[in-house]
Amino acid sequence: MSIAELQVCAVEAADVTGGVCVVRCIGGVARAGQAYAAGELRTRLRGIERYGRTVGSFDAGHVAKVHLTGPVVALLARGQVLTYVPPDGHALADLEQWLATGPPLLEEPHPEQLRSLATSRMQGEELPDGVRLRWGRLALAAIERSERSEERPYVRSYLLRCFGPGEPWDPDRDPAELCRDVLARFDLTPERAAAQARVWRDLSRPDILRLRRIKNLIRCTEPARPHLAATDPLAVAVDAWAAVRPGLP
Repeated sequence: MSIAELQVCAVEAADVTGGVCVVRCIGGVARAGQAYAAGELRTRLRGIERYGRTVGSFDAGHVAKVHLTGPVVALLARGQVLTYVPPDGHALADLEQWLATGPPLLEEPHPEQLRSLATSRMQGEELPDGVRLRWGRLALAAIERSERSEERPYVRSYLLRCFGPGEPWDPDRDPAELCRDVLARFDLTPERAAAQARVWRDLSRPDILRLRRIKNLIRCTEPARPHLAATDPLAVAVDAWAAVRPGLP
């Protein structure tokens, strides 16, 4: 079952016992009785109304009025995302163990929803750095499971920019490994990319998108470059691409 997520559109009523919110389901299927996480706090979806009728569930893309339990409702704000967890709640450690060894959870999270959840927690500045780093590693593991490896450099770049290089055994924050990962994704030389960029308006749409993808990926190397020696061949290659980047569409 994918992880359901609800985005708050408005809080209509709230007190110490709970309240009523208008929410949009942005992932999975929301069902009455489910528990949801708002940061470290928990609330339960007590009831769902759509078009004046009580319903048992609603899915992604739809809006509903929901009745939630607990004082956390008074703290919710427009745009905030509530993430479904089983009634007992899967802690970060549970998810880490599941990804590492594959034991069954009560409800296995879909890698795509898990990637979204972990990426969001990784960027949660209210969390301790150590916890954010663990969520970052979880995001990378979920990316591999969802076969979206093209997103890996962006997460690694974020971790390196925010927390600096890791220990030698930590490839997730290895500057050289990040640069190698980025450069391995290019099927053009810097010279060829620069030549195409000069006439990019005449190129086919796939070729233009390729140049834009390269431009975005080059930026991922920025937090890594200061940690490479100037004479390192990898640094020379990164610098060559960095010189080309301003001219790319």
